[in-house]
Amino acid sequence: MTQAETEAANQAVKGLKGVVAADTQICDVNGTTGQLVYRGYTIDDLAVNSNFEEVSYLLLKGSLPTSSQLAEFKKTVTAQFALPSEVTELIKAHAKDAHPMAMLRTAVSLLGVLDKTSEEHGVDDFYQQSLSLIAKISTITAAIRRARDGKDPIAPDDSLSFAENVMYMLNGKKPTPDEAKSMDLILIVHAEHGLNASTFSGRVIAATLTDLYSSITGAIGALKGPLHGGANTAVLESLQEIGSVDKISGWIQDVKEKKGKFMGFGHAVYTTEDPRAKHLKKLSQKLGKEQGDTTLYDISVELEKQVTALIKKNCNVDFYSASLQHYMGIPGDMFTCIFAASRIVGWCAHVMEQIADNKIIRPQSHYVGPEDLKYVPISQRS
Repeated sequence: MTQAETEAANQAVKGLKGVVAADTQICDVNGTTGQLVYRGYTIDDLAVNSNFEEVSYLLLKGSLPTSSQLAEFKKTVTAQFALPSEVTELIKAHAKDAHPMAMLRTAVSLLGVLDKTSEEHGVDDFYQQSLSLIAKISTITAAIRRARDGKDPIAPDDSLSFAENVMYMLNGKKPTPDEAKSMDLILIVHAEHGLNASTFSGRVIAATLTDLYSSITGAIGALKGPLHGGANTAVLESLQEIGSVDKISGWIQDVKEKKGKFMGFGHAVYTTEDPRAKHLKKLSQKLGKEQGDTTLYDISVELEKQVTALIKKNCNVDFYSASLQHYMGIPGDMFTCIFAASRIVGWCAHVMEQIADNKIIRPQSHYVGPEDLKYVPISQRS
């Protein structure tokens, strides 16, 4: 290898962009063709034909379930919705003033303290713990929302589907069919997306052979950041700030002059359309019409048109999830918790894949600091 080749090989790749860090059977994100594939099934196929319980089973187990397998899966997950009293009391005491994602992160960490099996590290142990976390993160999210509104949590209804239960616990009423379908869709399209920041964080933590709860707590911490899970909250704030379609052009000009960022546009991987966005767009329009107010949807459509033409970037999954969740009665500050209630499936699938063929993740760094410094006694330092 020449000196130039050696130097090139030692250069850091900022953000690890384009670096392949793992082999996986879970998900394929093809940014060039705009395809998202879960275990061989396209997101378009799953979004139209499947439900969150089936997708969860697929991501965790590697294949779509049979009728009996799905029934058993649903039964097991539904039985896990209830929270330990210690977690409920924690939420009641602190959720009103805490950041919702900080509250979720802390509640999940407490679940790990309370779970007597948390130090059992086999793949099957992690699978059983995963089913509990899939159920409980939704219950925690709903309890946080209720506590922030000064209301008591609502117990789940065993007769409802997973998506229906999440909506019921969040809003205190059983959802309409389209509201339930919207929640199901949001859970499906956010469930997995390759080695994104939170999933990679979870795998790095899992590779040390620590417990599942530590990995998931770390993943939640990564998702909390506005450059990852918080983007759809920022989209809603933009839509509400604009207020009406006729004010879009002026708002865009103001963002340009301030050198601001158009939230919900562009993606770290996709160079073409985000395949998830169109499904959310369709349901956002439908719910807006049902509720007799399509203002946010109408603003979104025209904003997408103008911003895409301006910056040559397509909208991403965050863009239409903002208006859709608004129509579902979910406040903007809870959007990232809903994201976590979906992505928990992908996180758990990746943790199990990591430990099944584990090697601790320990990349090198490229040192660019000073060299050959000599220690100076403190009395001689200026």
